Amino acid sequence: MIGAGAVVSKDVAPYAIVGGVPAKLIRERFPREIGERMDRLSWWDWEHDRLRQALEDFRNLDAEDFLSRYGG
Repeated sequence: MIGAGAVVSKDVAPYAIVGGVPAKLIRERFPREIGERMDRLSWWDWEHDRLRQALEDFRNLDAEDFLSRYGG
């Protein structure tokens, strides 16, 4: 995630939150294990129908519960 108004001049690590001028790491969005599980799940490659079926869970579950439910 990149904060509003941030100036990014380098690569941003997956699941990192950065902000400022120049952009600096604020914090990690998830622990590394959760990020690795998200990568394995690859929900962004799901078919639209599958995404629609999981929409409520995207909105209501935390990341770990979502991964547990969908096999990540």
